[in-house]
Amino acid sequence: MKKLFPKGLLAIALCCTAGYRVSAQQKDTLPPTQPANQSVYPLNVGEPRQYEIADIQVVGTQYLDKSLLLSLSGLNVGDKVTYPGGDQFTKAIQSLWSQRLFADVTIYVTKIEGDKIWLEIGLTEMPRMSSFNWKGIKKSESDELTTKSGIRKGSVITDALKQTVRGTVHKYYADKGFGNATVRIDQRVDSGQVNSAHLTFVVNKGNKVRTENIYFADNYNIPDSRIKKKMKGTKERSRLTLHPDTEHYFKDSVATPDDFWKTYGYLQPSRAVEKLDPYFRFKLFSSSKFNENKYLEDKGKIIALYNARGYRDAVITKDTTYKTPSQNLNIEMRIAEGKKYYFGDITWKGNTRYNDSALTRILGIKKGDIYNLELLEKRLGKQMSQEGGDITSAYMDNGYLFFQIDPVEIGIRGDTIDYEIRMREGPQATIKEVRIAGNEKTNEHVIRRELRTIPGEKFSRQDLIRSQREISNLGFFNPEKIGINPVPNVSDGTVDIDYTVEEKANDQLELSAGWGGYIGLTGTLGVTFNNFSLRNIFKKETWDPLPSGDGQKLSVRVSSNGKAYRSYNFSFTEPWLGGKKRNQFSVSFYSSYQNPYAYNDYYKGLYGDTTTSTDGHFKVLGASVSLGKQLKWPDDYFSLIYSLNYQQYKLKNYNYFGIQGFENGISNNVNFKITLARSSVDQPIFPRSGSSFMLSAQYTPPYSLFNPDKDYTKEPVSQQFKFIEYQKYRFNAEWYVPLSKPMGSDAKTFVLKVAAKFGYISRYNNRTTLSPFGRFELGGDGLSNFAIYDRDIISQRGYPVYYTSDPSVNPDNGQPANYGGFTVFNKYVMELRYPFSLNPSSTIFGLAFLEAANGYKDIQEYNPFRLRRSAGIGMRFYLPMFGLLGFDYGIGFDRIRPGGGLKDAAKFTFMLGFEPE
Repeated sequence: MKKLFPKGLLAIALCCTAGYRVSAQQKDTLPPTQPANQSVYPLNVGEPRQYEIADIQVVGTQYLDKSLLLSLSGLNVGDKVTYPGGDQFTKAIQSLWSQRLFADVTIYVTKIEGDKIWLEIGLTEMPRMSSFNWKGIKKSESDELTTKSGIRKGSVITDALKQTVRGTVHKYYADKGFGNATVRIDQRVDSGQVNSAHLTFVVNKGNKVRTENIYFADNYNIPDSRIKKKMKGTKERSRLTLHPDTEHYFKDSVATPDDFWKTYGYLQPSRAVEKLDPYFRFKLFSSSKFNENKYLEDKGKIIALYNARGYRDAVITKDTTYKTPSQNLNIEMRIAEGKKYYFGDITWKGNTRYNDSALTRILGIKKGDIYNLELLEKRLGKQMSQEGGDITSAYMDNGYLFFQIDPVEIGIRGDTIDYEIRMREGPQATIKEVRIAGNEKTNEHVIRRELRTIPGEKFSRQDLIRSQREISNLGFFNPEKIGINPVPNVSDGTVDIDYTVEEKANDQLELSAGWGGYIGLTGTLGVTFNNFSLRNIFKKETWDPLPSGDGQKLSVRVSSNGKAYRSYNFSFTEPWLGGKKRNQFSVSFYSSYQNPYAYNDYYKGLYGDTTTSTDGHFKVLGASVSLGKQLKWPDDYFSLIYSLNYQQYKLKNYNYFGIQGFENGISNNVNFKITLARSSVDQPIFPRSGSSFMLSAQYTPPYSLFNPDKDYTKEPVSQQFKFIEYQKYRFNAEWYVPLSKPMGSDAKTFVLKVAAKFGYISRYNNRTTLSPFGRFELGGDGLSNFAIYDRDIISQRGYPVYYTSDPSVNPDNGQPANYGGFTVFNKYVMELRYPFSLNPSSTIFGLAFLEAANGYKDIQEYNPFRLRRSAGIGMRFYLPMFGLLGFDYGIGFDRIRPGGGLKDAAKFTFMLGFEPE
């Protein structure tokens, strides 16, 4: 047998002599794959000649398919090869070796007869990874690294695999600030499996590499501090500096705070702060860990900063990073600023739809303004945004889908740059087809009726944005996955629009139960179907679990503990009554019962006969029907809603309201409510832009005006409140402002929410008494204040329910026992929100809030600046099955007792299913 290419070498080792026979006993001369009882016959090797391959055997493999390997070699039975010296063998070995699966590749000639040749490909496979483990890091980190590197049991252990692991580890920890992280790979043979090995990845993260100092040179026009502020991802390390007021104490003794630490033995900044405060101050920055990718981004931001200030030729001519003795990094940059430029003449070419003056007004850039290419492109609309207000948006909103615009520099005069804005307006595009895909549950007409893009009408970019908002506000689809794709048809000047949606679960289930002492079993069962279909109620095949797809809302809720409290609620909403216009029709019924004496027998068992068993209760029965209509003026964000409501209150031995003589009787409340509302928020769960306003007026019939000579205040209370009369006004306003520009629908950004609320309820005249129903109750979280009393519950985080408008009266230390409620209230809210997850299956965001509110007994007492103040943090979790879950931790500043701390003024609140007012 002849071994042609040992271990992949290209030389052919020819060690045979003509007429010589190698015996079977000479095992050391045989190749590893040659059976010991087989003889190898010598070959007469002379000049190269051509042979035909009679047979090829692949030996030495344990895991790989032999036929596949034979195919990779390029050698096949019947092929002609030259031996010795043929390049077919060289190519075969190179092909197999390139797979990086083998430790050894050799080709043997086992027999030659005439012009036939027999070959054997001997392979030694790389070992397989039977198992692996990580050392030196946490399990969570090792799990992430395993996923990121793609390693798994059974992988072939190659140099490429090891290099992949090293690269993954280095990048993973470099992103976390550990720029010196290393990994050692230990390999040992696994004797339990054939040709297998166990790998141990030993990671040494080292210390975090931080940015010690950032130095700039030749930046004459922008100070270091302004440039450093622009470098969001590369911050200098926090350090201790002398306070200006005490700097002169140390000026002569030490040069820097670092020298001071060393001089007095305080090597750690924290210890120095403890000893030297208030002589020193600690300057806090964000994380100073060094990240190569963020550093590259920050260099681009520096140039953008210069460009925005007119220095269009600015470049970073040199930047150097070098290690400090503490193994951190110093950064040095040299900037060539160039000269400052200004806008010169701006002329327009190719415009017919708008004249030059109109375009110049939209552009908003005048001759002599500081040159800023980014601003120019933004005003031209080169970067599309939902806000609009640019040249491209003006054209796109009028159907010019094929519009193109290019700013061209036509001259530079010293420091002045002249521009010519060249436009190709193209024809106005007409919408041809509108296609919808992805709605597996919701019927297409429910989506289509929300669209502002109608076939046959002119294309409008603003209509696309509005359509996206309307689809999102349905609540049936993932707002981050709503796709809109205009498909232009240049040949006929039309455009097709493809909408894609992704259904999300939005039905809600409320199920809770508990057991406690004298209360016994308490339970709540509620279900809300937000995409119900009434017309399919009798079609069994549509039930899953109820018929759905028509966008209607059905809600049923039952809550009871059997003895003291029970409540039943039912509501149905049709958002498009008649199917032609957005006329929202709603109907609801509810009933509640409360018995404050249900536990008297329990108290008797505990304390003896100290209470009197009394049969008493408070019942409420109500119904409501409403009709809302979308308006066209002032714009179609407005809607007008009419509702007719009825409540009946039955009292028996019940005196919660503290009104003498109002313990028994029946009160009727018939009222008409009209609401003017406007909402432009972009989505319902986590709004990032837009606003909402609501102004409502609610009136009962003016019964007292029908009998102007009667003084109702002299009647028994039960008669005064037999037919309740009042007039009530509410105003709510909310704004949502993104604090950074989201780069995509699923981008995360801080959002500022600002809200203001006002309410007022009064009598028609002084001949009547205002009933306790319909008033405002302030404080708490809206859960503990049972809506059974028919109050507008205005929650305030950080406070329990309070009954006086005097902020100096701490509700924790006792307050007037007056449960009559307020007739006027004010509330102001400011929240900073940030989304941790925008996944529709679990939307999560955190918030920090400032809140101020107060209630007043009458309009004479009203003072919009006498408020109870609070601040705190909170979390919101939106789960489709359960709705909104919320937790807040608030501190009521007006609850702080003299000598007490913030802890005594703190209050934890919880919300379920809705955001309290």
